[in-house]
Amino acid sequence: MATIKPFKGLRPPKDIAQNLACLPYDVMNAAEAAQMAEGKDCSLLHITRSEIDLPEGTDVHSEVVYNKAAENFKKFQNEGWLVKDADAKYYIYAQTMEGRTQYGIVGAAACQDYVDGIIKKHELTRPEKEDDRMIITRYTNANIEPVFFSYKAVPEIDEIVATVVSKTPAAYDFTAEDGFGHHFWVVNDKQMNADLERLFDEKVPFTYVADGHHRTAAAARIGAEKTAQNPNHTGDESYNFFMAVHFPDNQLKIIDYNRAVKDLNGLTPEQLLEKLNANFTVEEMGADIYY
Repeated sequence: MATIKPFKGLRPPKDIAQNLACLPYDVMNAAEAAQMAEGKDCSLLHITRSEIDLPEGTDVHSEVVYNKAAENFKKFQNEGWLVKDADAKYYIYAQTMEGRTQYGIVGAAACQDYVDGIIKKHELTRPEKEDDRMIITRYTNANIEPVFFSYKAVPEIDEIVATVVSKTPAAYDFTAEDGFGHHFWVVNDKQMNADLERLFDEKVPFTYVADGHHRTAAAARIGAEKTAQNPNHTGDESYNFFMAVHFPDNQLKIIDYNRAVKDLNGLTPEQLLEKLNANFTVEEMGADIYY
């Protein structure tokens, strides 16, 4: 069964949450990241894309960039922009897009689950991207961004989420510049936290990586690295886990992911389709939008 534990989160004060929030590290280049963080000293981009605080042209994979990320992460804590919760707990994160809201549980996934295949993946990863996220984790000793997992819905878990959302004020609730709504609740009730941990352990056999294959692989590698370095390893250390938002399948909307073919590599369109058909199902769908 999947291991998904509560943890002590590092969270911002409510009044700066919107300025601290940012897009994932890998959907922009350095110039775009610098523009997005302009005028926002507490933007998380100063950690996830710390090259924006270094001279233009700095190699994004150089040691100076990772040192800057660690320096900025420490600064965020010293400034009170990230404050650690006193007790381990779960959190509920919801996002709203085009009038539709989906709710997920933020918890600590187990590195060993990735090794054992309990965390299911559907993409191959690129070593250089794995290495990049592994190194920044090594330097900061933290998961700065969560990964996005799914699991088959459990009614009892859905009920707890609905209770928290309906009866507890949101810790954060804002609409970002891109129009997406972000909502976040803290599960402070000890019994609810205990029930969630038990339900995950009893009723969630597998979780599925929806987004964040490189961060997941990097977390597992860091866990293995730190295990090898610790002669007193028990399996309960924080490096054995990483932060993930777990959305039940009944909350998800699957959006198509399209790629454009720019070069036929000397083939005719018919020859390309024939080669694709050897490994994929190729159908003519016409010019209409396909659902």
